[in-house]
Amino acid sequence: MSKIHAAITAVHGYVPDYVLTNHELETMVETNDEWITSRTGIKERRILKGEGLGTSDMAVPAVKALLEKRGIGAEEIDLIIFCTTTPDFVFPATANILANKIGAKNAWGYDLQAACSGFIFGLATGAQFIESGKHKKVLVVGGDKMSAITNFKDRATCIIFGDGCGAVLLEPNDEGNGVIDSILRSDGSGAAFLHQKAGGSVKPATHESIDAYEHYAYQEGQAVFKFAVTNMADVAAEVMERNSLTADDIAWLVPHQANKRIIDATANRTGVSADKVIINIERYGNTTNGTIPLCLWEWEDKFKKGDNLILAAFGGGFTWGSIYLKWAY
Repeated sequence: MSKIHAAITAVHGYVPDYVLTNHELETMVETNDEWITSRTGIKERRILKGEGLGTSDMAVPAVKALLEKRGIGAEEIDLIIFCTTTPDFVFPATANILANKIGAKNAWGYDLQAACSGFIFGLATGAQFIESGKHKKVLVVGGDKMSAITNFKDRATCIIFGDGCGAVLLEPNDEGNGVIDSILRSDGSGAAFLHQKAGGSVKPATHESIDAYEHYAYQEGQAVFKFAVTNMADVAAEVMERNSLTADDIAWLVPHQANKRIIDATANRTGVSADKVIINIERYGNTTNGTIPLCLWEWEDKFKKGDNLILAAFGGGFTWGSIYLKWAY
């Protein structure tokens, strides 16, 4: 009997209409387009505008389009894993809010928080439910409204982040396509370098914490860059080596879009040529959990059945990981 793999059978994404350019950021903080572009590769990012809109409001159009593309109804979904750092609320889970909004009445769900590695962790987790035979249709969503926790007076972070969301549908595959292998890692000692200082149970919201801008993303850029540039590249190379893959075997490298220099380092470490590296950071910035599914969505028509894809990410926590999958359609 053929081994069952969890294959991506549909993908879609959504980005907000509002475009925040580097030139507009020049009017907000002391920075300039050349400085941002040379250090990050980012030219613009999308921002979700509108009162009362949260991360789930970006997920709804992405998922509805995915379901239409696949030709199925929301009631057929068994499980929703919503990978996000910016949930609509502390509770209930944004997965459950999304299920209600799209009419996924037969799905259970939960949120997965692993910072920028969340989608990789969620994809690997969702694959287990398919491989076990427990579920037939698992929706893995990766999205963030990073503008909600970005201090637009802090030039170290406000140039990096944007808003966006993507989703994939996982279904059983007995042709050898789907998620083949994954390597997932974390190191809690990195928490000090990339985190949100207040808003959790250790430091609930107070007037003082709000006045001190402690409810925004905080990053020590050099420390994070040094760790990310090594570990994201190494784990991508490791999953290739473990599966006896060379750069020639890889159709596409799909890296987390945090920084162009980290992407380049990962490509160099794996030996994958630039024409096979998926990059959209210049238009969207770092959408955290949204980056990889948005890349899959934008390049979907270039993928061929059986293509070898390497996905790799690095995030706060620290978290990092890589997935080897074979495209199924």
